[in-house]
Amino acid sequence: MLVKGAIAAGLVAAGVALSSGQALSQAQGPAVSNVPVVVPGFWDPRRRPERPDLSRVTLIRFLTENDFPPFNHAGPDGNPVGFNVDLARMICEELKIACTIQMRRFDTLMDALADNRGDAVIASIAVTPQSRSRVDFSDPYYRTPARFVARRDFAIDDIRPELLEGRKVAVVSGTAHEAYLKTLFTEVVLQAYPNAEAAHAALMNGEVELMFADGISLAFWLNGTDSKNCCAFRGGPYIDSRYFGEGVGIAVRRGNDALRQGFNWALFRLWEQGRFSDLWLRYFPISPF
Repeated sequence: MLVKGAIAAGLVAAGVALSSGQALSQAQGPAVSNVPVVVPGFWDPRRRPERPDLSRVTLIRFLTENDFPPFNHAGPDGNPVGFNVDLARMICEELKIACTIQMRRFDTLMDALADNRGDAVIASIAVTPQSRSRVDFSDPYYRTPARFVARRDFAIDDIRPELLEGRKVAVVSGTAHEAYLKTLFTEVVLQAYPNAEAAHAALMNGEVELMFADGISLAFWLNGTDSKNCCAFRGGPYIDSRYFGEGVGIAVRRGNDALRQGFNWALFRLWEQGRFSDLWLRYFPISPF
C-alpha cells in the first residue's frame, strides 16, 4: 500500500505501546494550547549506523511527486517544496554530496528509478512486502499512526476498549482503521462512512462521539479551518504494523547498499542533532503522535 493513497483516503498506522522498539521523543513545538508536541524518532541511539564509503558518489538524483502537499509539491516558482523535499536537501548537506530533486507523477516514480532516471525516491512510499519486491528502502523516517479524535467536551481521556463500550465511533468504510477496531475495540458501536469528510461531519454534528482514522490527515484537519476547532486527539498513537504498515522510507534500486546505508547514517545524524525534530515541528504544529 502507498502511504500517499492511504492518507488521502483517510487510511493507515499500528500497536498501542511502543512495542516495535521505536522511540518517541517530545519537544515543545509551536503553541497549540500548553501541551508539548510529540516528535517521532524512529532511531535507536544504541544502534549508531556507520557512514559508508560514498567517495565515488558525486551527485544524488532524488525523485519526488509533483502534487502531494505538504510532503512534496510545486512551489509558487515551480520548484519542488515540502517536507520530503526539505528532508532530501538536509540529507545531501549531511552527506556533503550535491543533489538534484525532480518532480514526476506519482505513478511513474518507481519505473523512473528502475530505468536509472534517478537514484532515490523520497515521496511518502510505504515500506510493504509489495514495494520491497521492487526496491530497497532506507530505515523508516516517519510512520502514519492511527488516532482517535473527539469533540472537546468529550469526558473520557483514557482511551481503553473497556471504557468505550457502547460509544459510537466513526470510521471510513473498508479501511485498516475499521478492521483494527473490529478486532481490538469490539464493544464500540462502529459507524462506517464512505469518506473522511462524511465522518468529520458526523463527529462535528454529534452523530458519533469519536472518530478513528489516520493521524496525519486528522492532524491537518484539526489544524485547519474546516474543523472549526471542534475536536482534539484522544489516546494513542496506534502504530501496529500488522494494520498500519512498517513506515515510510527512501527507495533506492535493489542492491544499492552504499546509498541506502548513507541515507540511514544521514537520517540518524539529523535526528541526533535535533534537525529532524525542527523540520517535523515546522510541518506538523499539531503532531499526529
